[in-house]
Amino acid sequence: MKSHNLKLYNTLSRKKENFQAINPPFVGLYVCGPTVYGDAHLGHARPAITFDTVNRYLTHLDYRVRYVRNITDVGHLQGDADEGEDKIAKKAKLEKLEPMEIAQQYTDSYHRDMALLNTWKPNIEPRATGHIPEQIALVEAILKEGLAYEVNGSVYFDTLKYNEKTPYGRLSGRVIEELMSGSRDLDGQSEKRNPVDFALWKNAAPEHLMKWESPWGIGFPGWHLECTAMSSKYLGNHFDIHGGGMDLMFPHHECEIAQGNACNHQDPVNYWMHNNMITINGQKMGKSLGNFITLQELFKGEHKLLEQAYSPMTIRYFILTAHYRSTLDFSNDALKAAQKGYKKLINGLRIAKMLEYQTSDVPVDEKQIEQIENSITNAYRAMDDDFNTAQAIGHLFNLLKKINSIYTGQLKPAVFGEEVFSKLISTFITFVEDILGLTEEKSDTQNKMINLLLTLYSEAKTARDYAKVDEIRAGLKDLGFVVKDMKDKIDWAYEE
Repeated sequence: MKSHNLKLYNTLSRKKENFQAINPPFVGLYVCGPTVYGDAHLGHARPAITFDTVNRYLTHLDYRVRYVRNITDVGHLQGDADEGEDKIAKKAKLEKLEPMEIAQQYTDSYHRDMALLNTWKPNIEPRATGHIPEQIALVEAILKEGLAYEVNGSVYFDTLKYNEKTPYGRLSGRVIEELMSGSRDLDGQSEKRNPVDFALWKNAAPEHLMKWESPWGIGFPGWHLECTAMSSKYLGNHFDIHGGGMDLMFPHHECEIAQGNACNHQDPVNYWMHNNMITINGQKMGKSLGNFITLQELFKGEHKLLEQAYSPMTIRYFILTAHYRSTLDFSNDALKAAQKGYKKLINGLRIAKMLEYQTSDVPVDEKQIEQIENSITNAYRAMDDDFNTAQAIGHLFNLLKKINSIYTGQLKPAVFGEEVFSKLISTFITFVEDILGLTEEKSDTQNKMINLLLTLYSEAKTARDYAKVDEIRAGLKDLGFVVKDMKDKIDWAYEE
């Protein structure tokens, strides 16, 4: 493994900690995936890109990552509560479809959008409905420990009893007494012993669409239980990193910690990572506020809040320009700036792949070498400091200045020496493509078309047909490309 002092912010300890894998070089990474009852939106893109980057960087450091991201296709009730209708079943009734049709439809659309964002597929993508036996076994184990109780075919976690030995609320900073006083029992109607208890298994009403046989009657699993069952099955009872959005910290992840401790008498995870939320023009994004934008709407520009379409790579770059733990405010201006920044990097990527080392009688410039070495060191230092992609991108732009200077002839490759020149090119390409996961967005015929137009442009220029020169230049500009008249050649770039 590459020697790096990687630190990550652990939500559980509320501080940055040195990363130590339990069983190096192997790393277990579990991330809460989507509840598949609607199209993926900007809020889904952020954890997907955040933990894809974590996965990419750990892999770059030669860790062997087992990345597990689940699909929730049952048990997630309206309002994230223990009562109410299943989100997928509700959508199925509205659409007059089977719940599994809804789950399949939106799992497929989620996969399509994640592929467009160039996220790596998880190594394992378990579905909650495929792990009912494991969830039933987990409920039985918690009952055996005396930390759950059955009422009318439902099983609830006994939070107060658990709290006597292991504090409940450590992750989110909640205090159980405050949770108790802040909860209202509606006229004593709840069958829970205490309002802070949560469902492990719910008895299903006759009209409930998704239900299974269990030792307690016909029912379905609790939402929190699913992730404990699936993470422990594929990563063990104690694994390295658990990720998800900050909105899942309480109660979802808090309950996962309680369930893991109840069964196995130890915390299930060493490091808890949470990405922050996305706001839209300073306001929390949500369906009820009418500022809810799906990824397809972003890619096509089909939403009243959008001035134009934004490509998947623009969205990926936009998300990477903020540290994952800071809020990220969406606006057209911010996305236009991201589009420009993305195109600058991709133009640099095209150039970096074309450049070759050439010897010359220019002496080696130690100051130039030092600047490159510092930028490379600082880019890695940023990633090692809790995956700070925003800072890393800043240092990449310093490398890009050198690449552009070589391209325009202002600097000769020989001023760096062959070794540093190679390091400059390889580091830039590695960061852009492998670590940040940015790719050039182009069709198969794009280069052929542009090269044909540049040939016509060159011929018109040689013939001094300046009207034709201007026409081709303007036509390419309309398509998002600019012509570069170089000393020794004619080239093109994406318009920034």
